[in-house]
Amino acid sequence: MDTVATVISPDTRRTDRVPPNQTVTERWPVLHYGSIPRLDLTKWRFTVSGLVEKELSLDLEGFSALPRVKVLSDIHCVTTWSKLDNLWEGVSTGTIRDLVSPLAEARFVIVQGAAGFTTNLPVEDFFRLDVLFALKHDGVPLTPDHGAPVRLVVPGLYFWKSAKWATGLEFTRDDRPGFWESAGYHNRGDPWKEERYSD
Repeated sequence: MDTVATVISPDTRRTDRVPPNQTVTERWPVLHYGSIPRLDLTKWRFTVSGLVEKELSLDLEGFSALPRVKVLSDIHCVTTWSKLDNLWEGVSTGTIRDLVSPLAEARFVIVQGAAGFTTNLPVEDFFRLDVLFALKHDGVPLTPDHGAPVRLVVPGLYFWKSAKWATGLEFTRDDRPGFWESAGYHNRGDPWKEERYSD
């Protein structure tokens, strides 16, 4: 499988790469609500529905066979740690767009994960060049505690927006707060504006 050239996340080119009130760590802390979902990978599906011309449903083999991209980015967690220079590999959200052709009225994406986790994103954030559904981190397949087999990675926003255990998404006309957003986290989550929690 050919891998396209690496995309460099714009935030890694900042003079000061660490957002306000964040502390750099070399580790990759494991944080999630509840226990890690036990997934039967033989039954795993990635589905795309909603306001699209063509819905999509792929098993893990089919998803893994899609064109790959690598993205170099930083992680900024709402709990105040940042991890710099992460190399992801997976499927660009642009590839998903090309496969399903979202309709013009689609303004938001609701990303779905195992165990009922969801997160919401404006299509402008979802289709940034550095956003992908990651299968690997630093050359190694993701582990279950970090969201295997597939997790969304949205470098420009706090890391809760990078939903673990992704199983698909829905394109919608209206916004619909996800799991953490419904629990009081900010609806967008820009770390440079410290959009940590809703007012």
